Amino acid sequence: MIILLMLIPLSLMLLALAIGAFVWAVRKGQFDDMDTPALDILTDDERGTAPIAAQTRGAINDIGDHGD
Repeated sequence: MIILLMLIPLSLMLLALAIGAFVWAVRKGQFDDMDTPALDILTDDERGTAPIAAQTRGAINDIGDHGD
């Protein structure tokens, strides 16, 4: 029974902390645009970089050349 006297205030403090974190996130604009980050993965990069596989092959060839 004594443990409840410790756990109830502890849980209320954690609840207040969670509510404070939520309010902070809302005020900082974390929830302003929920759709664009999910759609960004579907768009093509405009930088025109080489595919990862080509970059990896080039790096492996560079490692293989020891200047012999």
